[in-house]
Amino acid sequence: MSIGSSTVRISRRVFQRICCFTARLSPGEHECTDGPPGASKPWSTKCGGAIPPVESGVPVGKRSEFLFLSEPDCIAAGVLDAARCVDVSEEVFRLLADGDYLMGGTNHNSHGIGLVFPERSPFPNMPVAGPDRRFVAMPGYLGGRFDVCGNKWYGSNHANADKGLPRSVLTLMLNDKDTGEPLCLMSANLISSARTGAVPAVAARHLARTSASSIAVLGTGVINRACLRAIATQLPGLTRVYCYDLFEAAAERFAEWVRQELGLEAVVELDLPVALQDAEVVTVAASRIKPLTIQESWLAPGATVLISGPLAADDEFWANTRIVLDHVPLHEAYVEEAEAAPDKQAAYNAVIGGPIYRLIDDGQLPPLKDFADLGSVLGGRAAGRTSDDERIAFVACGMSVFDVAWGYELYRSAHAAGLGQSLLLWDSPHGD
Repeated sequence: MSIGSSTVRISRRVFQRICCFTARLSPGEHECTDGPPGASKPWSTKCGGAIPPVESGVPVGKRSEFLFLSEPDCIAAGVLDAARCVDVSEEVFRLLADGDYLMGGTNHNSHGIGLVFPERSPFPNMPVAGPDRRFVAMPGYLGGRFDVCGNKWYGSNHANADKGLPRSVLTLMLNDKDTGEPLCLMSANLISSARTGAVPAVAARHLARTSASSIAVLGTGVINRACLRAIATQLPGLTRVYCYDLFEAAAERFAEWVRQELGLEAVVELDLPVALQDAEVVTVAASRIKPLTIQESWLAPGATVLISGPLAADDEFWANTRIVLDHVPLHEAYVEEAEAAPDKQAAYNAVIGGPIYRLIDDGQLPPLKDFADLGSVLGGRAAGRTSDDERIAFVACGMSVFDVAWGYELYRSAHAAGLGQSLLLWDSPHGD
């Protein structure tokens, strides 16, 4: 193999690693059949991972490219396939239960690191705090068949709607776990909403009554649209959807979407207790600016409450409802970070699990280590639903590994279909 004016002998192992890395596939996904120069025929071996130094020990500059996937590319790759996303998300829960993952922080379980804007600034161009205004980086590594690192990066601002933009603008970068090279940069708004919907759908698959025919949607924005799209794939008997929102027009639009896309009966109900009284499943994804408040007495016996957004409830609800968390170590990390914050209660206010943490601090609920999470249910270490009358609340707070998993699945599909645009990082890294 000639590189510039030099000739470097490529070994069998180095060749297969070059082949695999060039194809951007995981180890063992295909066979190298051409072989290195001078190899005897037939020649076939499973591929490895990223390229190592050549045998001579002399570093050789290597061209590095990565794939860019726009939102239309992601749609073509299947980002809106809710049932498939639910299956992938269940894989992630099983890997979480096994411990085959890493997220940010020294505890390996941090939700992410946020850029928090000050209330005021002497610098005219520096952003200041506002509703839902922040930047957040959410890194993670996921093992199993994924075996990849990634980072979801997003900026959020409630005022974006005035500019014709969604509240949050998200991207996802996947990286080779060994070299750090970028594999794929992706538009991630639909990735994030899809996995946000798929997570409670996995819970519905394993915790809701199998005969459930009705669901109440509390908050009729884009997140609950993704939640319902995914949850509906797991409730074969679902026929009726109660649509509740603070704004009637939003509830009406959501109801029409339900009828058109899902083919279900949709009822707009602006009285919250009435919306809840007959609902066998409840999905909560309301605005952080105006969180919902519910009472235990409003809920039907045996209801499954899937909480993907802020929710305030009376103490009786939390005390008399079996709580299943998405992942206990994530919530332990939230509490650890809150205890280190200048204002612990303000930190609790900022996360979905805050009401639970306060009741634990007050001795009204057991410590977090005694809670069940969905991974332990899937692994048989904790019970699922024990009776039709048992009321269960599932609490999900968001984990980067779900974005990494769904993004990786779409990356593989896009690669196979020839979607996206290849972008050059370098022909050869600069030697300085």
